[in-house]
Amino acid sequence: MFGRPRAVGPVWAALAAAIALAVLTPLAALAWTALGAGTGHWSHLIAHVLPGALARTTTLLAGVGALTAVVGTGCAWLVTRADFPGRRVLQWALLLPLTVPTYIAAYSYVDLLHPIGPFQGAVRALLGFDSPRQFRLPDARSMGGAVLVLSAVLYPYVYLSMRAMFSTQPARLMEAARLLGEGPWGAFRRVALPMARPALAVGVGLVLLEVLNDVGASEFLGVTTLTTTIYTTWVTRSDLGAAAQIACAMLALVALLVMLERQGRQRQRAGAVRAMRPAPRQRLHGARAWLATAAAALPVVIGFVLPAGHLAMLAWKRAVEGYGLTPEVIAGATHSALLALSVTAIAVTAGLVVAWAARSTAGARTRAWWLGGAALGYAIPGTVLAIGLLPPALALDAWIAGALGLPGLPMMSLGVVLVAAGVMRFLALPIGGVEAGLSRIPAPLEQVARSLGESPLGTLRRVHLPLLRPALTTSALLVFIDVMKELPASLLLRPANVETLPTLLYAEAARGSYEHGALAALLIVAVGLPAVLLLSREPASPASPAPSADTPSARRTTQVSRAPQAAYASDARGGPEAPRAASATRVSDASSTPFIPTKEAT
Repeated sequence: MFGRPRAVGPVWAALAAAIALAVLTPLAALAWTALGAGTGHWSHLIAHVLPGALARTTTLLAGVGALTAVVGTGCAWLVTRADFPGRRVLQWALLLPLTVPTYIAAYSYVDLLHPIGPFQGAVRALLGFDSPRQFRLPDARSMGGAVLVLSAVLYPYVYLSMRAMFSTQPARLMEAARLLGEGPWGAFRRVALPMARPALAVGVGLVLLEVLNDVGASEFLGVTTLTTTIYTTWVTRSDLGAAAQIACAMLALVALLVMLERQGRQRQRAGAVRAMRPAPRQRLHGARAWLATAAAALPVVIGFVLPAGHLAMLAWKRAVEGYGLTPEVIAGATHSALLALSVTAIAVTAGLVVAWAARSTAGARTRAWWLGGAALGYAIPGTVLAIGLLPPALALDAWIAGALGLPGLPMMSLGVVLVAAGVMRFLALPIGGVEAGLSRIPAPLEQVARSLGESPLGTLRRVHLPLLRPALTTSALLVFIDVMKELPASLLLRPANVETLPTLLYAEAARGSYEHGALAALLIVAVGLPAVLLLSREPASPASPAPSADTPSARRTTQVSRAPQAAYASDARGGPEAPRAASATRVSDASSTPFIPTKEAT
């Protein structure tokens, strides 16, 4: 009697297809711009630009990927399999570096590690030196400095996915390994780590995509990557065609990363572990316990305490000098909030439309096209998306101005193009949340409502939306936070003479007066704290109820975080399943879990 939900009407299908096409439009425009620039650029790019930028980008990706994999995996193993002083606090504190954007961490550490800065001054005082000429540490503005700074704030992506995976691994497998003669290290290396390989691939993949999206940190640390090359080619040389061609080359690298991440998950085949007893934590004593505490606390200190503390100190000094909430900071915060609210409202609405249309009985290929096309922007760096969006936006803006007799570019001046870029960039977040929430609402609820005479739209309004309200709220919060921190698209597409908090901070750092933007940086960090509260919940127990591994969300969404998650479960194919809260025993509880899809072209 009760089957799958009925197919949506043509209006919903047309809206979903239009949204997917709108997200794909910048990519088509990017390719058109690159082809229209001719081949003259390519000889110069291949000879003088791409080899060096590609080599530096690859080195940075390899260094950050390896370091975040080690730190994230090690911290996740400690908090899930050992009991030591401070474990409960460190379990959620290890997520705090997510609140510090990469460009803010770079600005803070360049200031902290400056030859006449506080850290090197303290080291010289301890060693008995008087000036930087006698002793100085290596310059933070280097490839090594970039690897360390980016790793310090990006490792939580790996930590979060690995912590959830380790929490769901059954005790019997580790016990069997120990009975067969393996020590703790051997059991971890040969049993626990191979089983967690899908989560590791997801976490490292997200880290690498974040590195590719970065502009401010790489530029400030003196590392010329493909992203910074695109930015400087467009802004400094005013050569949009060459920038588009470099962006196309960068998209090939993004596609390679997405493919490697997918293969890392799909190759693994692990059995379901929902009904198995999780491995107990081993209580540590004495020096081993305090060593574990220090090891887990060190990433928190480096990734959050030092940069946030430095920002607070600078902001306090500026406030004492009478330069607290200046008009510039107030205007930047207002512009950032308006931008984030606009993007959030449109993205959540569009995400609901796409997810609702994709749940129909339409063909699997159609649903995959809608979901994949609409969510593709999350895998595209903001700089690349901005370059692809600019030509069609300018053409449409010029047509509107001519038709209405308006001067200039009205859409660009009002920030409409920047809002559109933000929606395209972060549309995957509400799509993943709503899709996963819908998959957990039993079909009989809709069928009963329809049998009682309710229309499809009325069923959505009176049945689904109340159950989806927690998931929609969570998705909206995460989109709002991400937009508040977004720098690349804001730099390139913001209206003239309009500054957001990130662009205000970037401008101060470019002028060498980073301390003037300390309060703006502190506000950006504070905005990210609610996301940490969402992510700090314990991963679900393997014994708790879970959705089927064959649901759309289990196949296409991964809760991680810029993309974070509350929990992972291993499905029959070994890939991360749609996460759920430990108390997800009712529909309303299940829909309240935050969902963030993998940055991949699903």
